[in-house]
Amino acid sequence: MLDLVQLRSFVTVQQMGSFTFAAERLGLGQSTVSQHISKLEAAIGRQLLARDTHKVMLTPDGEALLGHARTMLSIEGQVQALFTAQRLRGTLRLGVSEDLVASRLPLVLEDFVRSHPSVDLELTVALSGVLYQMQDNGELDLVLAKRRLGDSRGRLVYREPLVWLARDPEHVLSLAALPLIAFPAPSVTRSIALEVLERHRMPWRIVCTCGSLSGLTAAARAGMGVLVQPQSMSPSGLKEIGSLPQLEDVEFVLIPSKGADRALVSALSEDILTKVKGLR
Repeated sequence: MLDLVQLRSFVTVQQMGSFTFAAERLGLGQSTVSQHISKLEAAIGRQLLARDTHKVMLTPDGEALLGHARTMLSIEGQVQALFTAQRLRGTLRLGVSEDLVASRLPLVLEDFVRSHPSVDLELTVALSGVLYQMQDNGELDLVLAKRRLGDSRGRLVYREPLVWLARDPEHVLSLAALPLIAFPAPSVTRSIALEVLERHRMPWRIVCTCGSLSGLTAAARAGMGVLVQPQSMSPSGLKEIGSLPQLEDVEFVLIPSKGADRALVSALSEDILTKVKGLR
């Protein structure tokens, strides 16, 4: 029979791409996590992870096991919740900024859904400004989004610098007007970038507008222009441009809605605060 503790270590190593980060997230020693993987591989009789100096990746056998491992851990969470007197129930409508949903949130949401199977989590992904409008209209219970410095709303999760990015910085800087790739308004990063350029009297033009980060990234990788993003979320294939005026930092915050279920909002908020900070 497969050991659920070993499976949890296996899934976490896959999520984090590192034995060290997986151990930190699980609150275990790295040697303990390594032992879990070794015992799991011995029990199955197959190598599950391929290790090199940069990253830990799944082997084909590891890929085959991953879905089943997640299912078994999910069932464990459902059973635990079934016999927990204070288990959470209900619907929680979560709004998340486009920037965060692909980079940091999947691991948090996967754990939350597994731990609280009686909670129906409804996820909305949009620009921060749109999420604030939806929350004002009573359409969301909790928002995880960006705010500008000086804005007091919400509970701070973390603060991060914005950076200019391009595939070929020298080329875009040689143009008469800086070609910008940006989210449509209302967008925090768009507003900050345009204000900085106007303040420094630098000519600019919008060459691509898209509500999806994947679309903006594709345009930037195609060499169309300059993209502004939080530094830790910089897409691969793009380079920072240090010669452009410095951009202000942005803050990522959690904002609960009045009237939302306090227990549900508190449980997910604490998960996000703990785990998103841990992923940093």
